[in-house]
Amino acid sequence: MPEPGVKGETTYNCPMDNSINSVLRELNVPLEHCHLVLLNGVFIQPDQREKKAMVQGDTLAVWPPIAGG
Repeated sequence: MPEPGVKGETTYNCPMDNSINSVLRELNVPLEHCHLVLLNGVFIQPDQREKKAMVQGDTLAVWPPIAGG
């Protein structure tokens, strides 16, 4: 598990070639809460998150769905 983040950021060293979804599962992040997912600033479609492998130095950003009113 990564150390608690500052300003919503943390560093996590995952095994090489893990998919985005496998990293999220490892961190106990419910996949249904991952509405917007960016890998190195590029949006990754939900159907590509199990296939897209992460490598050293990648940056993953995840946002939950937001409701407004």
